[in-house]
Amino acid sequence: MPKPYDPDARWLGAVLHAAFFLLLGGALVRFLLRHPGEPRTPWIIALSLTLAVLHLLGPTLNGDGPGSVRRESAPDATRTRPARPARPARLVSSRLRLVAVVAVWMVLVVLAPSFSWCAVPLLYTGLRTLPARAALVLVGVLTVFVVAAQLRLAGRFDPNLLLAPPAVAALATAVFLRSERQAARQRALIDDLLRTRRELAAAERREGTLAERQRLSMEIHDTLAQGLSSQRMLLQAAERVWDTDADKALTHVRSAASVAEHNLAEARRFVHDLAPADLARGGGLPAALRALAARESGDHLTVRVHVDDGGRDPLLPDRVRSALLRIAQGALANVREHAGARTAAVTLTVLDDTALLDIADDGHGFDPGGPAASPAGTRGHGLPAMRARLRQLGGTLTVESAPGEGTVVSAAVPLEHPR
Repeated sequence: MPKPYDPDARWLGAVLHAAFFLLLGGALVRFLLRHPGEPRTPWIIALSLTLAVLHLLGPTLNGDGPGSVRRESAPDATRTRPARPARPARLVSSRLRLVAVVAVWMVLVVLAPSFSWCAVPLLYTGLRTLPARAALVLVGVLTVFVVAAQLRLAGRFDPNLLLAPPAVAALATAVFLRSERQAARQRALIDDLLRTRRELAAAERREGTLAERQRLSMEIHDTLAQGLSSQRMLLQAAERVWDTDADKALTHVRSAASVAEHNLAEARRFVHDLAPADLARGGGLPAALRALAARESGDHLTVRVHVDDGGRDPLLPDRVRSALLRIAQGALANVREHAGARTAAVTLTVLDDTALLDIADDGHGFDPGGPAASPAGTRGHGLPAMRARLRQLGGTLTVESAPGEGTVVSAAVPLEHPR
């Protein structure tokens, strides 16, 4: 099977080349010294040169097999990119050159047994280049030739020469195959880790998208939707008294224009992901709550604000201020549209470890454990949005109400102790 890319292949290939040429040169010198002037000497020299050229042109441990994976070392070593697959013709040509190298080596071993030691680098080249079964066949053939050559050199039967080469070949093959399988398992583990990381990143992107959608829905509900609802109610009130009380109708229209102007400022800051407009004007959360109460107060509803922060408001994180202001906006919007209340009270209490916001009204109330009081499809996003905001801050929302007894919405946000 094709071998994957190995970053150590270059130096290992150089070592195998050097070992092969050293063994080949040593065997040639030994033959020339031991057999001067023999008729087969030209053939030995010619075959040795041919074997050297074929080995240079043949496959080595370059790791550029088909399907290999190259790993980038910088800046992120975990990134991978597939290498260009080797062409089938190139792969066949490479294996044919290996077969030619082995064939020439076999002829040399038959003519001069001392060339048998060149089988060592050929063994590793075959294991690295050929599929597992073909490589094992090659190892067997090389071992048989080595044993036969060593017995010829010894001139007599030697059990050690008969058993040692197969044992060494088996050991070397077993170690190589085990290393290959361990490397394959490591590559599979790395691939699994990379795939898991990609899946985790995709899951985080999905979670981030859902969280951003939830944030956008809450922001739209607490700003644009509430502002449009207020404008609609004011314009409807102006329409009812348009013919009978022009001054009052004009007052309603001007109030609707003021709400539209504030809503426009909220929309601009919402687009730029800034703090609520009331907070951006300065004065902190108490001033923002008073500005909100002034806008929500009218002919049918009076909103009062009581603040007991002990001078701790400047220590509140911006996200806590923004969340409490949005919760107050949502609660007062529910009071205005559903409660039928005459008065409402907003109370901000800031302790050392907790910020508390209470919105109480004297409306007709509802059953918190029962079905939604508002008609289907009209609202119902307010309380879930408040709870979602508080969950992001580790806070809680409590709703106390009963039919005919008004409603109290309480938000509690834990605070870190100031340094």
